[in-house]
Amino acid sequence: MAHTKRDILFLLPYPVQVAPSQRFRVEAYFPVLEAAGLHWKCAPFFDAAGWQVLYRKGAMVQKGWAVIKGFLKRLYTTLLVAPRYRVIFVHREAAPLGPPVFEWLLSKVFRKKLIYDFDDAIWIPNVSANNQLARRLKAFWKIGRICSYAHTVVGGNDFLCAYARQHNMSGSVVKIPTVVDTTHRYNRLQNTTSGTVTVGWTGSHSTLPYLDAIMPVLQELQAEIPFTFVVIADKKPSLPLQDWVFIPWSPQTEIDDLLAIHIGVMPLASDSWSEGKCGFKLIQYLALGIPAVASPVGVNTVIIEEGINGFLAATPQSWKNALRTLLEEVYLRQRMGQAGRLKVEEAYSLAAYAPVFLSLFR
Repeated sequence: MAHTKRDILFLLPYPVQVAPSQRFRVEAYFPVLEAAGLHWKCAPFFDAAGWQVLYRKGAMVQKGWAVIKGFLKRLYTTLLVAPRYRVIFVHREAAPLGPPVFEWLLSKVFRKKLIYDFDDAIWIPNVSANNQLARRLKAFWKIGRICSYAHTVVGGNDFLCAYARQHNMSGSVVKIPTVVDTTHRYNRLQNTTSGTVTVGWTGSHSTLPYLDAIMPVLQELQAEIPFTFVVIADKKPSLPLQDWVFIPWSPQTEIDDLLAIHIGVMPLASDSWSEGKCGFKLIQYLALGIPAVASPVGVNTVIIEEGINGFLAATPQSWKNALRTLLEEVYLRQRMGQAGRLKVEEAYSLAAYAPVFLSLFR
């Protein structure tokens, strides 16, 4: 198929290589697009300086200026750059505040093929404690409206796709899970028989509160079985544990840091916001041969096959039993880790979904 020189314009929330959702749902496919001979351009809303202050407590002047700059850039891009592109790909939203003006212009005025991608239940109000003012300005209702404008909507799981179908009358909704590159990056396996056994969690500061639900279980287990709890995040928490380690998240050391974990955990609340989660922590763990214990919420029940690549735990006692079993049985960890790796290669890898992603731009 012959393509114009300017094929795809990606309207992204953040600078490249900083936000997990954007990195794994969009940026990971850039080599795939290049190999297919497609030309693309990225247009982030926030620049690097804006990203640095976005989740900082206070800093209202800096945040305000970052948003103003973002809107000015987005207006320029929409009016003067986007018309030269064949397809416009919006990840999460073209602008973080206000109604979907840019998406409307691109779809209804410029008649562009608009592809809209999201991986959380972002129509449900869920704002960082450091950005409460944003709650009043977010216009959460716009997610359904953007779905209606889009030529194609891409959702990260069945729950998100079901929501999109309620609003996209054309029925062009495609499920693409958040995936990992099992060939070039997630291409190593945890050595489950080496060193002190660790239980670990990775995520952002906004999801750290989910650990509260299993903290009493971890405390009880540490009193009975020696293990280290590992937290990989962008902000150091305060945990009431005897033996725990904090590793600042870094894209450069991401794989090595995750390989410090023998058993991964993903506790979640049982609510609609959690139903929208795409289980990416579990995908990361399993890709590296790390068995996992997770709450039986949403897509977790699809990724985790009970007793095969991990355990689902709904109560404190079931969490304790599952973690104790994996802590004590090294060969079970090894077997489950291998099964998890196979699951990711088949169902959550870049190689498995590259053809689906490419089909969006035909």
